[in-house]
Amino acid sequence: MAGGRARLTGLGVSAGTAAGPVARLGEAPRPPADEVNGPDPATEVVRAEKAFTAVAEDLEARAASVGGESAQILTATAMLARDPGLWASVKGLITSGTPTAHAVDQGVEGFCTMLEQVGGYMGERVADLRDVRDRTLAVLLERPMPGVPHPGQPYVLVADDLAPADTATLDPGEVLGIVTAGGGPTSHTAILAKSLGIPAVVRCGDARTLAEGATVVVDGSRGEVLLDPTADELDDVVRRREARAAVAAASTGPGRTADGHPVALLVNVGTVEQARAAGAVESEGVGLFRTEFLFLDRRTAPTVEEQVASYTAVFEAFAGRRVVLRTLDAGADKPMPFVTLSEEPNPALGVRGLRTAQRSPEVLADQLTAVARAAEQTGADVRVMAPMVATPAEAVGFAALAREHGIGTVGVMVEVPAAALRARAVLAGVDFVSLGTNDLTQYAMAADREAGDLAELLDPWQPALLDLVASTGAAGEELGKPVGVCGEAASDPLLALVLVGLGVSSLSMAPGALPAVRHALGAHTREQCRELARLARAADDAAGAKEAVRAAAAPEVVAAL
Repeated sequence: MAGGRARLTGLGVSAGTAAGPVARLGEAPRPPADEVNGPDPATEVVRAEKAFTAVAEDLEARAASVGGESAQILTATAMLARDPGLWASVKGLITSGTPTAHAVDQGVEGFCTMLEQVGGYMGERVADLRDVRDRTLAVLLERPMPGVPHPGQPYVLVADDLAPADTATLDPGEVLGIVTAGGGPTSHTAILAKSLGIPAVVRCGDARTLAEGATVVVDGSRGEVLLDPTADELDDVVRRREARAAVAAASTGPGRTADGHPVALLVNVGTVEQARAAGAVESEGVGLFRTEFLFLDRRTAPTVEEQVASYTAVFEAFAGRRVVLRTLDAGADKPMPFVTLSEEPNPALGVRGLRTAQRSPEVLADQLTAVARAAEQTGADVRVMAPMVATPAEAVGFAALAREHGIGTVGVMVEVPAAALRARAVLAGVDFVSLGTNDLTQYAMAADREAGDLAELLDPWQPALLDLVASTGAAGEELGKPVGVCGEAASDPLLALVLVGLGVSSLSMAPGALPAVRHALGAHTREQCRELARLARAADDAAGAKEAVRAAAAPEVVAAL
């Protein structure tokens, strides 16, 4: 896009472009500076408890009205408002003499500090908890509820961050795009923006400078926000949106290149609700079923029977298609007390993924038992893979264990450079591998995947990452075994072409990204994909790789980005 106006940069988490006036999220109330204690602490305790309960009931009512993934998120947030530990903290502050609104604020912030210290997935729940605080304060202080504005016209929503109660009820017909100063690639903002098809840029620190009513262009593919666009630039947004809609309407059939080379197009799911929604999308199955969502926020592992019920529901949603299930990926950003250490100097380099089975082998054994039972009940084409495999011996050990439990097709994830560099030996012991590009980038670039300040290093276009993909793809072609990608890289239509050129045979992504990837593949031959891969690997950095491929790709594909 041409033009010399200011551009803000962030992390593009939901592809597409949008243009419109800025409207900011409603401000949250703060405790009054001159707040005094109520006449009776016992009465104030009851008043605060009623406020938390009112917030929980409101969130539960919203959950009942929306359904699906949004309902799940709202229900989880309502549980935070009913958390006994949180409530005990607020009650203690009130009875010790803290004014009520300040007690709510301080009590919630204490919990937020604990979650931030844990970091990762738990750290990103801080936005949910602060939303509960703000809504509780609004009830206590009899102020308007904070949240999404309704200015009477479509707009670009700008905020420091979005709480689930905000994002879960967004209307794509009203909210054209999203820009946040905070958030991350696994935040609710990112997940729901993708599911709703709203272009989104997060980690855009300068978002706070955007003026109310100012017209901006949001480019969720490039992670950019353009200020004061010209008429030509606004027309370009319209053309790109129309092209993208036309691609989605025309995209159908199995994935393949223009010369007929098959590339399986699959979807990523994490819950039963997601699976049921994704099952209606035209795909060749599930390339990544993240099972950890069944284990999170629990003190003990789910029983075999609980797991069988959940897995069966997912398998039934994809009857007749393949489902690749990833065994429990605990640790690092997903700590679970029944399998991970309470304290590690650096959890990302510690006991996580398959390594947790060394300490808690019964958890993995129970999971494999449940998978086998659910597969037997449904007759589904179920395949399992283990996360965080670093050596050929680990791959062989996992394959043997899975087969002992009756699972016929077994693979592992390639998420660390060691596995990519020795991919031939790793693949020799299993039936397939799948590249997790988020973690593989993290470990290749020595950059925490949750660190927004390091977004440039975490870009999956990094040539060093592509070299590791090439090593794995070459091993797959040599041995005649499938190599998939189930990380964020697969959802980028241009990068998908590069991956296929590097030997990748399946791509798994958010369901909404699938039509554009299918269209991109159908516009290029396999040899053209190889040439695009060569151009990307020859670049010095991620930006250079992306621009080189963009310049050489089919114009109709670029026009729809």
